[in-house]
Amino acid sequence: MITVNLVQGTPEWHAHRDQHFNASDAPAMLGLSPYKTRAQLIREVATGITPEVDAATQRRFDDGHRCEALARPLAEDIIGEELFPCTGVDGKYSASFDGLTMLEDVAWEHKRLNDRLRAAMVDGCTGADLPEDYQVQMEQQAMVSGAERILFMASHWDADGNLVEERHCWYTPNDWLRNQIIAGWQQFEADVAAYQPEPAAAPVAAGRAPDQLPSLRVEVTGMVTASNLAEFKASALQVLESINRDLQTDEDFANAEQTVKWCRGVEERLAATKDAVLAQTADIEAVFRTMDEVSAETRRIRLELDKLVKAEKENRKAEIVQKARNAYQEHEAGLRAETKDVWITLPAPDFAGAIKGKRTLSSMQDAVDTVLANAKIAANESAKHIRAALACLSEETEGHKHLFPDYRDFISKPIDDIRALVRGRIAEHQQREQERLEAERERIRQEEAERLEREAEASRKAAEQAEAPAPAPSPARPAPTLAASTSAAAVPNTARIKLGEINDRIAPMSITAEGLAQLGFHPAETRGAAKLYRGEDLPRMLQEMASVLTAMQEAA
Repeated sequence: MITVNLVQGTPEWHAHRDQHFNASDAPAMLGLSPYKTRAQLIREVATGITPEVDAATQRRFDDGHRCEALARPLAEDIIGEELFPCTGVDGKYSASFDGLTMLEDVAWEHKRLNDRLRAAMVDGCTGADLPEDYQVQMEQQAMVSGAERILFMASHWDADGNLVEERHCWYTPNDWLRNQIIAGWQQFEADVAAYQPEPAAAPVAAGRAPDQLPSLRVEVTGMVTASNLAEFKASALQVLESINRDLQTDEDFANAEQTVKWCRGVEERLAATKDAVLAQTADIEAVFRTMDEVSAETRRIRLELDKLVKAEKENRKAEIVQKARNAYQEHEAGLRAETKDVWITLPAPDFAGAIKGKRTLSSMQDAVDTVLANAKIAANESAKHIRAALACLSEETEGHKHLFPDYRDFISKPIDDIRALVRGRIAEHQQREQERLEAERERIRQEEAERLEREAEASRKAAEQAEAPAPAPSPARPAPTLAASTSAAAVPNTARIKLGEINDRIAPMSITAEGLAQLGFHPAETRGAAKLYRGEDLPRMLQEMASVLTAMQEAA
């Protein structure tokens, strides 16, 4: 971590914050802050325009710093070391620390005690029990500083600096949450880059009913003596006709809802006037007809607007949700293209659930945008894992890819598990292949042994037949010895000699490969149909053949 010597609240400190992703903004970035929405933070970072701090807010900030200074000695007693407030950066990530030890292995974060913290900080609580927005801020602080743990303290002091209440617990780093923060800032950076300026949020629409109708005045004495029926009717119908039915903005919807209430009030007042006239006379047809017409038209418009408000709000909700769904599907399609459509099915973002309980279009849009951003973050992390898993498979399955036709079924496993699975399956395959080769070699050895046994049996029978008496050789023509004939044509030790060449050397006699095998000589190699023997074995071959002939001669 690089320490930056800045004082909180100074222009230099604000300039530094504008250039980094700050721990105090991380909760809003993830849509977890109760004080600022993600959309507001995007707008501020993209435009550089931040809300003015009013006097009341500044007083709260000042009181928070006062309580922090008062609580510092308490924190130093608990930690057992002196604490130094500072601001640190690690790349593009930044964090301001209420206190950090000299070795930067322990940090301190202080907040004013509030009801949310009271509910969470009960006896035996840990940092994992704190509201998520506090955990996110401290996790980024740990990420920037490398701190092994953070003392979280919440306290309340009176105006005279006396401690009223204090609670504390220890927060330890959470790797899963840290990955969420990193992925969240990546998506936030992309959203800021794609930001399109939009009009500032309008004030919450309170709604406005149409201008009041002129008072209806009717005096009767058995007959209508005076009234402004004609003027009332013309004015009333003109007002009713001018009522807006094209609902677009939050203000339009609020106006329409107020108009529905106003129409109901007009109907009630006309009914009351009618009852008053009835009390004066029983036969004032024009009065009744006029009031009935205005009342009927008012009722019609009220019912029309009431249905229109409900229908248009549902349409707008559907548009907001569908737009978010389309944006997510487009984002996912882009990621699937990168992974060649290898994908892990993720839970569908609950856009419809996000708008439940929201009364204005702007609050609905903000809630849906936050869900969309979190869904994109999850999809990005999933795609990142898939790319890493595919790279692992490519490396580990080289030469054995055919063993993994089902790789999509386990692509979602952790990388170490995938590597272990791949290596295990390859090892099993190699073991089976080794056993198959051993069985094949054993079969070949068995067949060779059986062949040699057959040849030995055939040789034995041939020897028995050769034991029959044969005529003695002529004394004038003694049989030449084979050993004597070898001296004239020695073969180099490194050469190969064919079976036919051996027969050429012992002509007019001949011998077969089976015969040589019986004498203990086997081919060194085979080239097509030709059997090749070691040249260095030729003298011994001739000697063995001579020995067999000599033995046969002596036996005769």
